[in-house]
Amino acid sequence: MPFRRSDLADLSYFLAIARHRNFRKAATEMGVSASALSHSLRGLEERLKVRLVNRTNRSVTLTAAGDDLHEAIRDPFAAIHEAEDRLNLHRDAPAGRVRINVPDDAATQLLAPVLPEFVARYPDVELDICVDNAMVDVTEGGFDAGIRFGGTVPEDMIAQRLSADFSWVIAGSPAYFERCGEPLHPQDLMHHQCIRIRLGNSRIYKWELERGEESFVLDVPGGVTVNNGSASRALALQGLGLIYMACEGIADLTQRDLLRVTLPEWSSPGEGYFIYYSSRRQVPRGLRLLVDLIREMKPLGL
Repeated sequence: MPFRRSDLADLSYFLAIARHRNFRKAATEMGVSASALSHSLRGLEERLKVRLVNRTNRSVTLTAAGDDLHEAIRDPFAAIHEAEDRLNLHRDAPAGRVRINVPDDAATQLLAPVLPEFVARYPDVELDICVDNAMVDVTEGGFDAGIRFGGTVPEDMIAQRLSADFSWVIAGSPAYFERCGEPLHPQDLMHHQCIRIRLGNSRIYKWELERGEESFVLDVPGGVTVNNGSASRALALQGLGLIYMACEGIADLTQRDLLRVTLPEWSSPGEGYFIYYSSRRQVPRGLRLLVDLIREMKPLGL
């Protein structure tokens, strides 16, 4: 059965489902409800008289027919989106939609300071920012770009620096130090309550400390593990334990004496934030303008 013009929207919804293998995430990307997405897919399957997706309570997978359709239309639809981006070059005012995947600290510390100016300058550019600390394939996820620390950027991507390098430190609240004392050496951390971090790859991060030629990599103890910086800071402010954090990420708190850095001579250097995107796709004009503005305003140095 030949495709109809009205099938184009349903096919784009199908591609989102194929990318995410999750109706809720696909619906969020497309800006519709999950029920509307499901209705669209059901109508497409009925018109084509073939099942494209297997759905259970726990998983979403493509059928053999769905795999074939996905392979056949993925690149043509990508070419259509690229053509739209190229047309933006001929508009006086940039327009379009840019989707970015970022960790929570990058969203609050890197993007938040520049977004008011970006929206004022480019009101017709729509930014869709997905805050997610897990490492994702930005191309498969339907994103135009991702932001991560330099050492975690996939090697097959084009990357641009967005911030200066960071200095990683250990900090706690005055209440915590009053109750539990202060470590005098990295090995003392093994007798303290630490708030551990689970990385985007599900691994528990081991704290790295350096002083001259000396270094320690510690699997610190702690009864609470979190997967984002905002939660770490909130718990440290409550006096729960010590945190391992980029100094720049807690500067406002240390300046107000809400948190205090301990073992400062053992701070460890780390790469700053980079934005990365596929070399195989046209870079949307809106994305280039956002990168230029971040580099212009330098919210985390450069």
